[in-house]
Amino acid sequence: MTPLNSPRWYLIQTKPRQEARAEEHLCRQNFECYRPLRTQPTSKAQSKHVEPLFPGYLFIRLDRDQDNWYPIRSTRGVSRVVSFGGQPLPVQDELIDQLRQRIAAPAASAATPAFQPGERVHVTGGGFQDLEAIFVATDGEQRSIILLNLLQRQQRVRVPNHYLQCFA
Repeated sequence: MTPLNSPRWYLIQTKPRQEARAEEHLCRQNFECYRPLRTQPTSKAQSKHVEPLFPGYLFIRLDRDQDNWYPIRSTRGVSRVVSFGGQPLPVQDELIDQLRQRIAAPAASAATPAFQPGERVHVTGGGFQDLEAIFVATDGEQRSIILLNLLQRQQRVRVPNHYLQCFA
């Protein structure tokens, strides 16, 4: 547990899509910031896109009594310090440590299906159990988009990855 008189983490709300700008300008003012980023695969072959884990927010480490909070509000990209009842509420150091560990850990390879777009798959669970489908793409880490023939039309459907098997 962090003592009350030492620097603590606080949450900053940024202007839309200006997390990087806010972080850069706060760091120039010698504030310690943390903006958790995650790597997302894109639809292009083997390319990845880095995006904020919490769009519109970043963390800043401040000493409630020693640091000057006034320049934060007028910093480019910053909208406000998140407050409750007019008082900024500190974030536990343990939460920041957990976020850092989680982002640093490699993603579980079991969550990503080994299917290629256009490949035939068999749905093994859910409302579409025992149907044949065409794999389209992954949708995040735990779901995929498939094409199903429903009512004489092909429909795009999102299903959990663990419902899909190679068609035999």
